[in-house]
Amino acid sequence: MTSEVPPETPTDALAVTSAVTPTDTPATTPAGAPPASSPVPSSDARERERRHAQRAEGWSIVWMLVALLVWGWFAFLMLADYGPEYDGRAVCRGPLVGPLPEGRRCEDAWRAWPALLGVLALATLTTVTAAATTVYAKVLTRLAHRDRPSVPLSEGPGAPSRG
Repeated sequence: MTSEVPPETPTDALAVTSAVTPTDTPATTPAGAPPASSPVPSSDARERERRHAQRAEGWSIVWMLVALLVWGWFAFLMLADYGPEYDGRAVCRGPLVGPLPEGRRCEDAWRAWPALLGVLALATLTTVTAAATTVYAKVLTRLAHRDRPSVPLSEGPGAPSRG
């Protein structure tokens, strides 16, 4: 009885290669550099995160200004008098200030309710976008500064003194 050794199969080759762990392979990082799996990001990554947070904060300010502008436009359309003047005063009153205007002289496309509701929807949309962008910017700012060493509350500024 002869015992023959079966030829190596592909499954045996997989078993051999899977037995090699990442610690068995030499590190490919330059001397003195942290490994790629380091939880602390490099200074380039930190700087990139800070720039991204500043950019998001800038966009949040822009969205806030746009929202304020649209709300001001809506308030003007709802409150300001308009139309032809009679004795130095506009004949037609704003929709929130006076009674609904009657007649053709007070017809204005921007003072009609569908247009006013459209401006209100635009103001609401810009406000929600501004709020979401502001929250996103604050989260990015906190994430960009997360690697700083934290000071225990008992030792930080404003902590009660023991004495």
